[in-house]
Amino acid sequence: MILGEVFLRNARCFGRHPAVEFEGRTVTHAQLADRIRGLLRALEKSGIRRQDRIAVLSRNSMEYLEVYGAAAVGGLIGVGVNYRLSAAEQVDILQDADPAVLVFEDCYAERVDELRHRLGADVRYVCVGAAPSWAMPYESLISTADDLEPGLKAVDDDTFLLIYTSGTTGKPKGVMLGNAAQFEQAHAQAVSHVAEQTDRMLIVMPFYHIGGPTELFTYLVVGATIVLHRSFDACEILDSIDRLRATVAHLAPTMIQMLLDAMEQEPFNVSSLHTIVYASAPMSVVLSRRARAAFGPIFMQIYGMTEVGLGSVLMKHQHVLDGPPEVVKRLASAGQPYLTTDMRIVRPDGSACDVGEVGDILVRSPALMQGYWRRPEATAAALEGGYLKTGDMAYWDEEHFLFIVDRRKDMIVSGGENIYSREVEEALLLHPAVSEVAVIGVPDDRWGESVMAFVVLKAGAELTDGAAAEHCRELI
Repeated sequence: MILGEVFLRNARCFGRHPAVEFEGRTVTHAQLADRIRGLLRALEKSGIRRQDRIAVLSRNSMEYLEVYGAAAVGGLIGVGVNYRLSAAEQVDILQDADPAVLVFEDCYAERVDELRHRLGADVRYVCVGAAPSWAMPYESLISTADDLEPGLKAVDDDTFLLIYTSGTTGKPKGVMLGNAAQFEQAHAQAVSHVAEQTDRMLIVMPFYHIGGPTELFTYLVVGATIVLHRSFDACEILDSIDRLRATVAHLAPTMIQMLLDAMEQEPFNVSSLHTIVYASAPMSVVLSRRARAAFGPIFMQIYGMTEVGLGSVLMKHQHVLDGPPEVVKRLASAGQPYLTTDMRIVRPDGSACDVGEVGDILVRSPALMQGYWRRPEATAAALEGGYLKTGDMAYWDEEHFLFIVDRRKDMIVSGGENIYSREVEEALLLHPAVSEVAVIGVPDDRWGESVMAFVVLKAGAELTDGAAAEHCRELI
């Protein structure tokens, strides 16, 4: 089944049910499907063909969602562009993706005007909001649609999204995510989330990042309502949960910490939430305990990557604060693999690691990427025997809980011994004076590398280097 069928089915089955709540607007599933059909038909009339790229430079919005919907239904490729990047970085992405259309929010008109002179002459520009003379207004484009059904139809193996990686080891690479594969991911996550049509899913993660569209489709699969936010502000998010009675939210751990800080200053009613999904980074044991005290036992952790989607999940009932040590310890794990995910931890020679032995994570899932856009060599390097080489290092416990210890490139080798930055970070976070910490390796003439920690103290707290080191020695 293709992902685009979800929009059409929701219109048939839940047509009058709210699909999206966004900045005071309520759009039903029937209205959303009509808008998507109109946009797709207008693009088709303008000469767009299957698998053409439609790039978007915008914060989260209804129009962004409609573009992704049209791509899912019509076999186009949606390309989200990170609005926080520099002009040079955005040009690199757009030149690589080679879009037929660039849809942008009017607040980025000046930036797009700067970019367009370095893009292809055939790119068409569509502006959401007040459009400059060289761009077509978004609503004017949709108004060109007629009553005919779009001829563009997606098929299973179409590429649906190009999600560009962060590029920390070079220029960003476009991860090709298939249409049917993204449906499989949404379906698997809907099962693990126990998603229901009556849910109200709060999404603030940006749509250019995998977290935004992943949770969007996880809840649209069941016909639920999306409570969409343009950007993150802790008090606005809490007020939205209070007023709009969101039942689920997807947040990064740093966002959860900001919500907790805000709740200490002003009370909000968050009792409608039954699930908070956290991803993008692990949540420290200290933060996990603090969050549970404020929100209750409603947290789920997802571990995955843009390239593979479905990795592992730590369910709500597996976030155990009190009990046998081996069970409580799993609070620091990334859970167990999804039912449809094949995950291995291997030694350098490719053989399987024993329980408790650290090795490299390989993952294969129904959501596995099709490859890197126009980069066959990078694709071949990342995929081996149908598995993605994640670059993460981890070990299993006796019941197949996954404990991630570091990125291979971040592992510190000191005097021939492997030191994992996250292990040191977790130890430092247990000190009562420490609020935040990041650990890296630095050159050392004697040991090759030694450990350096960057520490943010809690207000009014004090901590010396010696006391921090002694604290870690007691735990590691």
